[in-house]
Amino acid sequence: MTAAVGTFEQVEAAAAFIRARCPRLPDVAIVLGSGLGDFAGRPQQPAVFAYETLPHWPQSGVIGHAGRLVIGEVSGRQVAVLAGRAHLYEGRPLAEVVFATRVMARLGVRTLVLTNAAGGINTAFAAGALMVIDDHINLLGTNPLVGANDERFGPRFPDMTEVYSSRLRAIADDASRAAGVAVAHGVYVAVHGPSYETPAEIRYLRTIGADAVGMSTVPEAIAARHRGVDVLGIY
Repeated sequence: MTAAVGTFEQVEAAAAFIRARCPRLPDVAIVLGSGLGDFAGRPQQPAVFAYETLPHWPQSGVIGHAGRLVIGEVSGRQVAVLAGRAHLYEGRPLAEVVFATRVMARLGVRTLVLTNAAGGINTAFAAGALMVIDDHINLLGTNPLVGANDERFGPRFPDMTEVYSSRLRAIADDASRAAGVAVAHGVYVAVHGPSYETPAEIRYLRTIGADAVGMSTVPEAIAARHRGVDVLGIY
């Protein structure tokens, strides 16, 4: 019987495949949410991998997600850009949803930038506003760390006091001011989907402190912090 995707050995096999084909490995990774795929064309001197060519890598089945990994230089940094992600609402186990995050950590990535297309809940936000994620609420009904813990991924009970790095949030604020692009800050809530929320659900989410709602990001953030990777989230 074939092992379910997500074991340490499978993560390491994917990481080894990439290492053997990249003269310079990334220390930053960016996961592109829906509508942001054009950024995958930004890295210079890129190594490009279609997801289907990478060992054990879950395929992207969502419209607007190209399904490729691009590693190259952006503003003097070696960056991995992931154009496409796996989602829980596709019926995938969370080990597949966080597979790419764990591979990035095995490659030596120390900073993970998670982006997504979410729905605004905070009525003070302008339409189309960017929000830096200060914290999250997990309403997926599960967690990527459920089950036997493999210490090679991280400790059994990782601290989630600061999932989204205050240092990186400050850098995001500085960058937004320099670019003249206003950003808000708030709490992101992850729900299972794929249906959108009812008006009653939106009122509930607002009551419990959510400023935005989406169907991704939280599993990847948890898996990254499990491994000690710093996370910045933007919707």
